[in-house]
Amino acid sequence: MAKLKDLEQLREEIEQCVKCGACRAHCPVFGAEHREGRVARGKIALAKAVLDGEVGFEAKVIEDLSQCLLCGSCCAQCPNKVPTEEIVAAARRRLAKEQGLSSFGKGVAAVLGRPKLMNALAKTGGVLSGVLFKKLPDNSGLRLRFPAPYLEAGRTLPPLTSKPFRERVPELIEGQPGQPTVAFFTGCGINYMYPAIGEAFLKALRFLGVTIVIPKDQACCGLPAVSAGAGSTVEQLAGQNLAALTRRPVDFVVTACASCNAGIGKIYAEMGEEFEPLAKKTKDIFVFLAEHGLPEKLAALPKAEKRLRVTYHDPCHLRTRGITKEPRLILKSLPQVEFVEMENAGTCCGLGGTYSVYHYENSKKIGAKKAGHIADSGAELVATDCPGCIMQLQDGINQAGGRQRAVHILELLAAALPNK
Repeated sequence: MAKLKDLEQLREEIEQCVKCGACRAHCPVFGAEHREGRVARGKIALAKAVLDGEVGFEAKVIEDLSQCLLCGSCCAQCPNKVPTEEIVAAARRRLAKEQGLSSFGKGVAAVLGRPKLMNALAKTGGVLSGVLFKKLPDNSGLRLRFPAPYLEAGRTLPPLTSKPFRERVPELIEGQPGQPTVAFFTGCGINYMYPAIGEAFLKALRFLGVTIVIPKDQACCGLPAVSAGAGSTVEQLAGQNLAALTRRPVDFVVTACASCNAGIGKIYAEMGEEFEPLAKKTKDIFVFLAEHGLPEKLAALPKAEKRLRVTYHDPCHLRTRGITKEPRLILKSLPQVEFVEMENAGTCCGLGGTYSVYHYENSKKIGAKKAGHIADSGAELVATDCPGCIMQLQDGINQAGGRQRAVHILELLAAALPNK
């Protein structure tokens, strides 16, 4: 039975924190608020105090534990590699076990754990988008205002699609003999908000002649439930996805979402040995494309006379796992792209799963810094490898009054590839 670690099982990691403060320079939330309770060593001290029975889950403790993006930036820079995001997530699960989930957390758990309900809600949102969504001016990137509970007025989000991506495509797309077979883990963002990214994914793999399996019964990777502290929902989803992704024999499981890649490739891998083969097969789309010769094929395409100036944002869930060069390699190979590196490309955009719902003002502050770096780069587009980051980046750009658009690299890749 798949199980996430509880807080007690992370005691050894907690005790590895020597309170050196290296995390302060790299925590986006500390950068926004400059309060000790917001930084990694403060949260680890709280987790230890909870374990030792020195404090309970009073309001101040709950607030400090909620002020974490789970981005992993602190761990990447920590001399002892203390996994703060795992510790905070475990503390949130313990809180939920002792006091129950918040009302929003209950909603997250209920919807993610019931894919049929999720489908129905997405379709309703798409069909009624003319009533439920208010358009912003053209110069804001045609984003839409979604007046949902827990979301601040003025926040911009994409509309839900009236027909999820997985309902638009067959479960099996045959490729060429001798080419690998991959399972496409679509994730929720592509399935419900950005189906065009899914179509671009298919075009890229068809170009390479790959056989593609798109399991209809796959579910959310569980990262929003991790953020909300809904441990049993994460475990349920992991079991469901394990069954869906191993029903047919595949060589790889490929993701086009940084969070999904971390969910299957990292979090699932720590939940039991039955998940290890699946985690080892899981690859980010640009790692897969780079390993299968796509940059060389792109180099043979004629360069466009007029090229788009594009910069890149590193999603935290890829950057902290060492996946940084492959997305840039693909971008630099595109014939219609002039790639420019922006300052602090690897800093968090401020989404953080449910963080941006509970703490939108801080999320906006973090996003504003990123929007400034995008503007300073002189780029027309900011490309990334995560639907959640696209949503957050576009909102940050819109709030700053910018004209840049946030896109997935796959969309630029699909535009460059010939139609077959």
